[in-house]
Amino acid sequence: QVQLVESGGGSVQAGNSLRLSCAASGLAFSDYTMAWFRQAPGKEREFVGAMWSRGGIYSGDIADSVKGRFTISGDGAKNTVHLQMNSLKPEDTAVYYCAADPRAYGRNWAPNYWGQGTQVTVSS
Repeated sequence: QVQLVESGGGSVQAGNSLRLSCAASGLAFSDYTMAWFRQAPGKEREFVGAMWSRGGIYSGDIADSVKGRFTISGDGAKNTVHLQMNSLKPEDTAVYYCAADPRAYGRNWAPNYWGQGTQVTVSS
C-alpha cells in the first residue's frame, strides 16, 4: 500500500524559504515518478515539479511559475522527496501535495497516489 506523508509546511513572510518533505512508503522509489502539486483557494490543482529515475539517473521538471525559485530533489535511500522553496511570494500560498505513480512522466501525466497535503501560507 502506497503512502505519502508530507511535512514542512507553515507560515512565512514573503522572500523567505521553506522546505517540504514527502516520505513515501509501499513503493520502490526508483520505479516511481514523484511529484509536487499545489492548490490555492478557489483554484484548480497545479503542477509544481516532478522527478524520476531511469537507469539510475534522476531527471526532473519544474513548472515555469516557480522555475528559478523552487527545486525538487530526492533521497532514494530514505524514500523521501523534497521541495525547496525560496523567495516565496504570497501567490505561492496553497496546500501542497505530494504525488506518485509508476508510470513514466510525460504530457498529461496523472498520478494515482496522493498525500494528504500540507499548508503553505506566505504573507506580504
